[in-house]
Amino acid sequence: MVKNNLLYIVFLITISLFAQKDSLVINREIKVVIKDTIKANAYDPLAPSRAAFYSAALPGLGQAYNKKYWKIPVIYAGMAAGVYFYIKNDKEYTRFRNAYKRRLAGFTDDEFFGDGTTALISNDRLIDAQKTSQTNKDVSIIVSLAFYLLNVIDANVDAHLRQYDVDDNLSLSPQFNLDEINSQAQYGLSFKYIIK
Repeated sequence: MVKNNLLYIVFLITISLFAQKDSLVINREIKVVIKDTIKANAYDPLAPSRAAFYSAALPGLGQAYNKKYWKIPVIYAGMAAGVYFYIKNDKEYTRFRNAYKRRLAGFTDDEFFGDGTTALISNDRLIDAQKTSQTNKDVSIIVSLAFYLLNVIDANVDAHLRQYDVDDNLSLSPQFNLDEINSQAQYGLSFKYIIK
């Protein structure tokens, strides 16, 4: 009788193991977290304003305040490129304008006239070249100002995000399990929340 009952119990356990197929697996995890009494960095509501002010006063100073030193050369390179192209286009504009003014005065000795009898570049083309150079000067100013404004905005946003609390108390991660019995994949999400 005991032998039959034992076989019956083993049979029931075996069937229940093979018959169980859960698509949702819930794992409960309890952790005890002991924290020091020393407080972490306190939230400073003026840090973003301070970083923006520093960047407005001296470009790159807000990035140094946020300890993002690698951004400083990028800011200065962008602003320097705008200034460089402004100066270059200003020289070109002056060349075209002086040649055009000399032609209006009746001279044929400008650098774009050629041998003195036939003009290599016409007066209309000199006017178009002046307009193009002026447009390029304006774009160069806009690029320099855009880098300056991006510098201020980046310092402000970076100071906001630097204080954002990112810890592992709340996480959601994908889970993939392979059911060895049926050789089927089981997909799911693991949700982790730790109460302090």
